[in-house]
Amino acid sequence: MRTLVWFREKDLRLTDHPALSSALASAEVLPLFVLDPGSLSPERARQAPHHVQFLLESIADLDRRLTALGSRLLLASGESAALLAELAQRWRVQRLVALAWAWPVGRELERRVRQSSRVPCELFEGETLAPPGSLRTKGGTPYNVFTPFARAFRENLRLDPPLPAPEALPALPRDVAEDPLGRAPLPTLGELGIPHNPRLQRGGESEARGRLASFLQRSVRSYHERRNRLDLDGTSRLSCDLKFGTLSVREVWTRLHQREGEGRSVFANELCWREFCYTTLWDRPEVLEEPFQARFEGFPWRDDAQGWRAWAEGKTGYPVVDAAARQLCGEGFVHNRARMIAASFLTKHLLIPYAQGERHYLRYLTDGDAANNNAGWQWSAGSGCDAQPYFRIFNPVTQGRTYDPDGAYVRRWLPELAALPTRYIHEPWRAPAATLAQAELKLGEHYPLPVVDHATARQRFLDTAQRFFTR
Repeated sequence: MRTLVWFREKDLRLTDHPALSSALASAEVLPLFVLDPGSLSPERARQAPHHVQFLLESIADLDRRLTALGSRLLLASGESAALLAELAQRWRVQRLVALAWAWPVGRELERRVRQSSRVPCELFEGETLAPPGSLRTKGGTPYNVFTPFARAFRENLRLDPPLPAPEALPALPRDVAEDPLGRAPLPTLGELGIPHNPRLQRGGESEARGRLASFLQRSVRSYHERRNRLDLDGTSRLSCDLKFGTLSVREVWTRLHQREGEGRSVFANELCWREFCYTTLWDRPEVLEEPFQARFEGFPWRDDAQGWRAWAEGKTGYPVVDAAARQLCGEGFVHNRARMIAASFLTKHLLIPYAQGERHYLRYLTDGDAANNNAGWQWSAGSGCDAQPYFRIFNPVTQGRTYDPDGAYVRRWLPELAALPTRYIHEPWRAPAATLAQAELKLGEHYPLPVVDHATARQRFLDTAQRFFTR
């Protein structure tokens, strides 16, 4: 039997890959990645430059790993559904296998692939720990709140051990290996019009496995104590690997539970949150276009172009908010605590729609994941499932002092403030003139004054929300 293994943007690995493992029973295995212009045309790629850089590195790493096992990655350019149907017929494939997606765009593509393919198409789970949508309340409805979901998830979770990577693969059959349709060149960043960003995490399963080992060996024990600190390297940095599938979440969960300590439990809870986000998106794909809570429909968000530019460019005058903005564009990553602070400021202080921030983050995040990103933004705005109360508004100064107490995070991303004493690093507008002069800092010139007053902006949001919800 000849089996075509369709690798996609969310399963770029060999370890614990159920579709690949299933294909190994075949005499001939054809590993394929489709270079679809829907995501890899120059125009589309430039809309997500950090995503594309990590993706290209992960594809190249997958090819190297396959080659080391005696095969190689077939690359073909074209629209996925039509191209898969053509290649299956051209290469005399008897079976097509892949991992399923929870995202609406992926599910629609799977429908079109099944519809157009003349060979059996089998989809395997592997994106999440439990199939999205499989866990229900006693009343048979989807969960709306995380805590009872997490409790039920842990009680019902039954995992098989992660599948090992194959030790060898059969060589590609000659007719396929020599077919020019399977030898499309992997585009370079230069060809796509994207400058290389050396600050991004390196893509690929090889790098991912090193990150996982480092986290489990050195960081997981203190994760519960350090994960909220902006100035410390206390997070796992595995979000890109889970998003692109360079690691399987089942392997991460399994290896995590071989460890002891409170850090393990706290990180496991983060993986449960990921499951909650995915199952919510599965059951309610409309959340990508509208608020989860219907009462937020028509909320009077403001059209504030000046405020938006200040927030997106890191020029609000609130250092921790601006550091998050610059980290996003600088390294395609934002610490989760900084994401919450920045999202709260955009939606509550500036009254700018959460969807606008959501799109901006999805454009520049390397780990931009539709399920997690949407859930996080709606949580911050107060419109999501398991949302914080709409009247909870982060004070950016207090948040900065609590989670960046010495100002190291701010100083890293706002070098113009580096010489300020720690006492004023999170509110430079309170620094005496002599202190500003000594730091060679002119507010309004080197760094902006606050675009809004915290107390005034907070009250404006509360008044706006109260009028809207009690209308």
